Amino acid sequence: MAKRPGSNAKGEFIFFDVVYEDGSQRSNRRVPAEIAGTNPKNPEGDEAARGYLIEQDREIAEKSGRPPLAIKTVTRAGVKKK
Repeated sequence: MAKRPGSNAKGEFIFFDVVYEDGSQRSNRRVPAEIAGTNPKNPEGDEAARGYLIEQDREIAEKSGRPPLAIKTVTRAGVKKK
């Protein structure tokens, strides 16, 4: 049975923009909020998210048979830089 629209809990995921060493970018990569934390000024949460994304990339690369790309930067999506 299908879910009703709007029934998903808000704040389950934090979105990140990932830039790789080769210059490619992936936007809005989802990381569970319990890993990343909800405070955008928390660098420990961003490092935990980086580890989660590296592991996720490793699993994807293993399934595709290609080597994983090295991550250059990870930033929260929608957060403005100063």
